[in-house]
Amino acid sequence: MRSARGSEDGGATAELAVALPAVALVLGACVWGVQLAATQVRLQDAAGLAARAAARGDPIGTAAAAAPVGAALESWVEGDLVCARVSLEASSPLALPVVALAAESCALRETP
Repeated sequence: MRSARGSEDGGATAELAVALPAVALVLGACVWGVQLAATQVRLQDAAGLAARAAARGDPIGTAAAAAPVGAALESWVEGDLVCARVSLEASSPLALPVVALAAESCALRETP
């Protein structure tokens, strides 16, 4: 016997088809956030390496290998400190905005 309201067969499938793209978008944004956090850690490591290398008098280009591809590296002297800044603009594979990441580190300059 059929109900007077009609059949609801396939209702869950239609709801899943509507919700699945939203779940995929949220999951993609979460993965991108984790990648941004990992990139920030790499930038901080590279800035520390560059500051220590410059404080020793070594070229900071050797520390650039620790930085992600496309990162900008600069250094400057402030009194007895040698500071380095590593920056990168991270673009999203999704339609999310570009995020500017940066890290700075300073080291005490060695005196010969």
